[in-house]
Amino acid sequence: MSSSLVSSAPTIAPPPLPSNPITASPTARTKRLSKASRAPNARPLEPNVIEVGFGNLLVRPWYPSFYPEELVGRSVDRLYVCQWCFKYSKVLMPFLGHLKVCECMANPPGEKVYEQGGYSLWEVDGEECKLYAQNLSLFAKLFLDTKSVFYDVTTFLYYVLVAHDPSPSITLPEGLQHTTVPPATTQEDGAPPAPSTSASAPPRPPHQVVGFFSKEKMSWDNNNLACILVFPPWQKQGLGQILMGASYEMSKREGRLGGPEKPLSELGRRAYVHYWSQTLARAILAAPAKSRLTVAALRDETFIVAEDIIATLQAMDVLEHRSRGGADALINKARVREWVERYGVDLRCPVDPEGFLKEYGDEDDDDEGGSEEDEEDQGEE
Repeated sequence: MSSSLVSSAPTIAPPPLPSNPITASPTARTKRLSKASRAPNARPLEPNVIEVGFGNLLVRPWYPSFYPEELVGRSVDRLYVCQWCFKYSKVLMPFLGHLKVCECMANPPGEKVYEQGGYSLWEVDGEECKLYAQNLSLFAKLFLDTKSVFYDVTTFLYYVLVAHDPSPSITLPEGLQHTTVPPATTQEDGAPPAPSTSASAPPRPPHQVVGFFSKEKMSWDNNNLACILVFPPWQKQGLGQILMGASYEMSKREGRLGGPEKPLSELGRRAYVHYWSQTLARAILAAPAKSRLTVAALRDETFIVAEDIIATLQAMDVLEHRSRGGADALINKARVREWVERYGVDLRCPVDPEGFLKEYGDEDDDDEGGSEEDEEDQGEE
């Protein structure tokens, strides 16, 4: 039984140091290591959790953990993390027992706000689902160098991305049954159908959280995103673009012009330039032939702030200056089209506005009559 959890599990290793865009230059890294070695109680800069059992996948952390030492210790060879609620254990058998009764097996806590194309997005309030948010943040720290909020989660909203047919998929240990969520139908007597169980091998869970982003409930800088992560097994599938697209669509619905919290890491900057360039190219090429394209017009269309628009257009090399050394520049639509063709850019929007289930920015959400129902819809931890 103990070996079935990870018996044939593929191992997801961290990227090699020379090509890891989050890691600073060797000189800076050496300086940090040297400085840390002089601090008597400093945390190690190398991973102190050797590998994580995440469902039937083994994942190697990239950075040190901030799990409590009294529970995990200063170093552990393997830590088991629940793929649904992110609770953790050093001991396999109690962990397997938890999987049978995990309250988040059917779906994450909180409220589903988006569903389209095999993915859904759930809004989790850090104050209402504090333990879930803390455990999610601790797990994320294994793969983020700069994340600093693990326990004070009450001022944040978390948007977890759920894949309903993930690749790779996570299978349950042999013999472990799980409850399958029934369709929204009723029996002849009007009662909802009873949940069914499956003991087939290997049983598959009904969903999988593959990443998330967080944002402050009240950001003085109008940041629409504080932290973003696609978990390593599901990276390089365009899921980060879904998360970024959702954050901007929410900003548009709320009428708040903003962007990600800065400064961005090098990895974050590359991901955002990728999103910004695709979004701007789509907006530019969709504009009427004789329309005058301005930064202000693109800002109003995409809700990307002006400085990010200008920096991205410069990186795309699609600006045409009216005179040598002049400050005024025009957007060359032909260059944008050439850029799209040269790099084979997919201009499809990563999120469908019609897939949102919650009306962000709707003033009726604050009505007294709907407050209790809204609180119930959020769910409990």
